[in-house]
Amino acid sequence: MTGLMLRWLTSAAALWITSLFFDGIQIGGVFSLLFAALALAALNTVVRPLLLLVTLPLTVVSLGLFVFVVNAIVLKLAAALVIGFQVKGFFTALFGAVILSVVNLILTSLLGDRDTPEYVYIERRIE
Repeated sequence: MTGLMLRWLTSAAALWITSLFFDGIQIGGVFSLLFAALALAALNTVVRPLLLLVTLPLTVVSLGLFVFVVNAIVLKLAAALVIGFQVKGFFTALFGAVILSVVNLILTSLLGDRDTPEYVYIERRIE
């Protein structure tokens, strides 16, 4: 449970840092920030895989670059769901999603999420 909480706070921090880069991404307060991180996690879990499946031909043709558009759509959806969290414009969402991914990657790697349930270690023994 602590790993999930740490991941949620890391995502919230990444979202806050991303909002510092763009004037078009506005967060109304701490609660809006936390709910926006929660909404992004839920949308990334449920909606994003469906969008990736539907847009698979476009993703293949664009050599994977269309995934950035899907990430921007998910960011705009989160902004539509959370009061106090705004993303103004598609290009702000597009570049914001890229920066959010990079910042989240950096923060996650700095904290070292090895104790979370997402990691499963398999050891093969040859006898």
